[in-house]
Amino acid sequence: MRPRPASTRLRAGLLATCTALTVMGTVGPAAADSAPATRLGGQWAPFTRCPVDDPAMLAADGRAEIAQCIASHAASGSIKLGSTEVATGASDLQIGVVQHTGGAPTLIAPAGGALIADSADIPGGLLGLMCPSDIPVIGDICRQITNSTLNRVTATVESAGAPTDFNLTAGATSGRPIIALPVRVHLQNPFLGGSCYIGSAAHPIVLRPQNITAPALGIKRFDGDGTPNTAGVMNRLALTGASQTDTTFAVPGASGCGLAGLLDWAVNLKTGLPSAAGRNSVVLDSASTHLAGLNAPGTVVPNDGKLLSQYWHSAAR
Repeated sequence: MRPRPASTRLRAGLLATCTALTVMGTVGPAAADSAPATRLGGQWAPFTRCPVDDPAMLAADGRAEIAQCIASHAASGSIKLGSTEVATGASDLQIGVVQHTGGAPTLIAPAGGALIADSADIPGGLLGLMCPSDIPVIGDICRQITNSTLNRVTATVESAGAPTDFNLTAGATSGRPIIALPVRVHLQNPFLGGSCYIGSAAHPIVLRPQNITAPALGIKRFDGDGTPNTAGVMNRLALTGASQTDTTFAVPGASGCGLAGLLDWAVNLKTGLPSAAGRNSVVLDSASTHLAGLNAPGTVVPNDGKLLSQYWHSAAR
């Protein structure tokens, strides 16, 4: 049997990869140390944080390794941790993917983490989390919460490690995990201090989203600088309108809340944490996912990754 041409293999890889990665939206603003987004023109516009200059991406030769950019965006959704459910705002997941001939892909997160998203308020704020209480230290805090600033608690979902376990074929079906996405939730309030988290790098919340509905597929060609061109050197696939969920993840207890973690137990008590798998959920509504890569990487060996980076930078505005 004759092997398929490199361009045919890439188109199949692009389709499978893009279908597989309409990943979960979450709560919280971008982490403070996340890399700044780069404004890009034309068909490059969704890929503002693609790690095109990562050494593994640059080393992709177009034959044994193929470099691609993936961006997934959702405007809304919800997440339930223990007994607390929060409506989510806009979220953005971006990663670089290096496809290996005959092996699992390498996933590369941008500086600052793969996931950033808008902030979300915890319902009831600190009053809802800890008050009323007859415990002296908690009761004192409850009496001091006299305005919305002191009461407000925001939840920030942050990346807690690089994504893993990427399954190309799962994105084309439903009911199968697509990717493992480790995250932690930063709870922010003056009384909680700056280090109050649910989950950690050592013990993250691991989301494994799966498709509920099939997305609509679109394919476009474009020039290296992002200009649409039916004969362009680049491919962009779009998957829109997909919904996803995960109910399989466990959630650890809070840590670092208040001075020396003295408020950990109070947060855990009211939010029902730690919470075993099956008691938590995340839902993403109407996500849009885009994937970009060279249309025929086999024709540019050994420069696939270098050209991807060059073209990405040429689209900067």
